[in-house]
Amino acid sequence: MKRILLTGASGFVGANLARRLLRDQHEVHLLLRDRHQTWRIEEITKDCSISIADITNRESVTRCLRSAKPEWVFHLSAYGAYSNQTGFEQMVATNLIGSANMLDASIECGAESFVQTGSSSEYGYKSGAAREDDRVDPNSHYAISKAAATHYCQFTARKLGLNAVTARLYSVYGPYEEPTRLIPTLIVHALSNKLPPLVSPEIARDFVYVDDAVDALILLASHQTASPGAIYNVCTGTQNSLAQIVELTRSLLDVRAAPEWGNMPRRAWDTDVWFGDPSALRDDLGWIAETSLCDGLARMIRWLRDNPRWLTFYSNRILQTTD
Repeated sequence: MKRILLTGASGFVGANLARRLLRDQHEVHLLLRDRHQTWRIEEITKDCSISIADITNRESVTRCLRSAKPEWVFHLSAYGAYSNQTGFEQMVATNLIGSANMLDASIECGAESFVQTGSSSEYGYKSGAAREDDRVDPNSHYAISKAAATHYCQFTARKLGLNAVTARLYSVYGPYEEPTRLIPTLIVHALSNKLPPLVSPEIARDFVYVDDAVDALILLASHQTASPGAIYNVCTGTQNSLAQIVELTRSLLDVRAAPEWGNMPRRAWDTDVWFGDPSALRDDLGWIAETSLCDGLARMIRWLRDNPRWLTFYSNRILQTTD
């Protein structure tokens, strides 16, 4: 059992990671911001120690970590990943300054491992599978702030010889994902034998089921990586187009409605090439994404069907957005 401090537990991946750590019987401390979203974690807060702090405030962060004395630190807090999260100053404050504060406080309290989540958007647009040693070319203000945090972690870890790493996540999906994102929206509509508005069928992403992503994060914390400050892609190495995802969902749920392509505006980040090379994490620590897209979609469908409360919650949120 480890003492673990986790930021970002009120977010999608963090909520899944917190549940897994509890199932594995670790001592879990959640560092949450004031006025955080509660819906993902209200069922588990009784099993965790909770601290409320602003990660952009160095003294507050240091005080929390001194109290928790974590052996592992998972830093998943971020701002700017969703279209409604705007403002470059806030992105820099949360994603760069907040990450630096978390890493520095983790060093001071003697944590064994520090794992932070980066983003595939740090690479920008590539013509093939992005590798960790590729030149970063951020494609948004959010990506710029995340790339800067990755550089800070790598520099500090190399300077001090720390087991501090960045996991660059690709398109993670699964239970507790933001309801308005593609896969929850697609499934909820398909459960009613409908399809939502869709952009171009060629749009593609490297989709990773959340349990596989959580496995990768825990593996990174529990093992010494190849080098201090290492960066690892958490991806499948395969991209799937929107057309493929829609057809898989139609098949799994026997949806008769045909897709109407182009009835949703193309977004600035949409592209027909977006996938990563997972070989570094496979070669160094033996991790591979074990869940196929078909199996992952089936598991997400089963989770919603087995939990009527969550199906109703997701349906209501999606209807509010599309009405």
